Amino acid sequence: MKNSRIKNIIFDLGDVILNIDVPLASSSFGKLSGREQHEILTLFKEKELFRLFETGLVDEDAFRNMIRELLEFPDWSEEIIDTAWNSLLLDIPPARIELIKELGKNYRLFLLSNTSSIHIKQVNKILHAASGVEKLDDLFEKVYLSYEMGLMKPDPAIYLQVLKESGLVAEETLFLDDNADNIAAAAKLGIDTILVQKPVTILDYLKDYVA
Repeated sequence: MKNSRIKNIIFDLGDVILNIDVPLASSSFGKLSGREQHEILTLFKEKELFRLFETGLVDEDAFRNMIRELLEFPDWSEEIIDTAWNSLLLDIPPARIELIKELGKNYRLFLLSNTSSIHIKQVNKILHAASGVEKLDDLFEKVYLSYEMGLMKPDPAIYLQVLKESGLVAEETLFLDDNADNIAAAAKLGIDTILVQKPVTILDYLKDYVA
């Protein structure tokens, strides 16, 4: 239901705008290395690979070297690693982009995503192929990315930084995310929230917000 106080909308990226399948990345690395998927996931979690890369504590080269070392394939090329890492990124339905464009006529729009630089490059390619829009920055007033901020959702600091930098009032701001922990953290700060759960999409959740 529409909240009449809302002036700003913050979108998550994965499974909100972009369809993703997170296990595909570990599956891809498993096929390449001859290891079981669960073994890959365990290795990545033990070394905190996602957190390190998605908070910018390691750059692309260091990330790739960590993959090579962990999986014991020192000769893997950048392309091999990036392709496997990006395999979890699926498609962006054009209707979602059209919705965002319509919302932009009446609301200040922002993106807040836990992601990495390798993923964002591929997302922009997917976006351009789907809609002709060159990059995410062309759809939003500002794009907030975890690896650039040095913070990840659901850390309250990441939401506070977005509110402060963009001059947003929490009670006038709507946040959409597919992760319940991320939603709960934002709600505690007074931000209005919508937990996006498949198969329902932002087209359904935000239909009342389109003039």
